[in-house]
Amino acid sequence: MSDRPHRLPGFSYLGLHRYSLTFCVRSRNCVFTTATIVAEALDQISHTAMACGFAVLAYCFMPDHLHLLAEGQDDCSDLVKFVTLLKQRTSFAYRRHHPDRLWQKGYFEHVVRDDEVTQTVATYVLENPLRAGLVKEPLDYPFSGSLVYSREQLSDLWHEGTQIR
Repeated sequence: MSDRPHRLPGFSYLGLHRYSLTFCVRSRNCVFTTATIVAEALDQISHTAMACGFAVLAYCFMPDHLHLLAEGQDDCSDLVKFVTLLKQRTSFAYRRHHPDRLWQKGYFEHVVRDDEVTQTVATYVLENPLRAGLVKEPLDYPFSGSLVYSREQLSDLWHEGTQIR
């Protein structure tokens, strides 16, 4: 059995595509439980997204895994490069203060089809803590959000059904 999920055959993972991504913590350890660890990882993700031409439309740090909804911003946006750098940079930052490795090998990705509404995928990502029973309202969870949209705009997803992109 392979360590990594298979990628779509014939799909280049380059360009103006949207992806729902999941990264699991090594041994499914509960790492993302403090604001300091999450902020440090989010800072690295933000820098990596800018450097690789991606927008992080939604993120959710669950205790033992991370969900991202990312969108390529130009024809050169390379998902494989983005993910490789994201995992390297977040791992390096984490290892400065912790002896264990951060991520397990591989990651899961779903290429968001053109007929899938970004709002629906973002809502799914942001409602993970609600489904896990960690909060009663999605925006009560402190380790989720967007690097593009404000908390107020995200709140509109639920309360007013406002469309994003």
